[in-house]
Amino acid sequence: MELQALIDSHFEARKKEEEELIALKERIEKRRAERAEQQRIRAEKERERQNRLAEEKARREEEDAKRRAEDDLKKKKALSSMGANYSSYLAKADQKRGKKQTAREMKKKILAERRKPLNIDHLGDDKLRDKAKELWETLYQLETDKFEFGEKLKRQKYDNNLLPICSSKKAGATAKGKVGGRWK
Repeated sequence: MELQALIDSHFEARKKEEEELIALKERIEKRRAERAEQQRIRAEKERERQNRLAEEKARREEEDAKRRAEDDLKKKKALSSMGANYSSYLAKADQKRGKKQTAREMKKKILAERRKPLNIDHLGDDKLRDKAKELWETLYQLETDKFEFGEKLKRQKYDNNLLPICSSKKAGATAKGKVGGRWK
């Protein structure tokens, strides 16, 4: 009887353990399914976020390209119209003032007449590079000339300041009684 009771209790304990084990396996499977669902949702959200970022980046690049194209167009229009508008402005100013022009206005007028309009609308990349190189060389030459004229002016000023001093020393040396700046 005791043996039967022990066997029954053992089978009952074993049955409870098996039920607990089955419940545990079900919980594990349920948790795995929940985790897989969460990972799927997370991956889907990440893909959506990446797609949104890519669309935003493409939209921003497109807007930047449009803005740059508009800026370039404005610059070209401004450069091409600057020569004609500036000359007409000076002509109107001349009519208002008549013959009374200051040196600055005359300088502006002369520069406006010398300056040629820059027609670069029809040029390709290579031609634009050549034009830029040509303009740079012209600018370089003008800066070189400016420097040389400045140095020449300095030298002339120095010579003009030195000439009266040298001539007065020669005249002083021939004067009676004066030697080396002291009286004998």
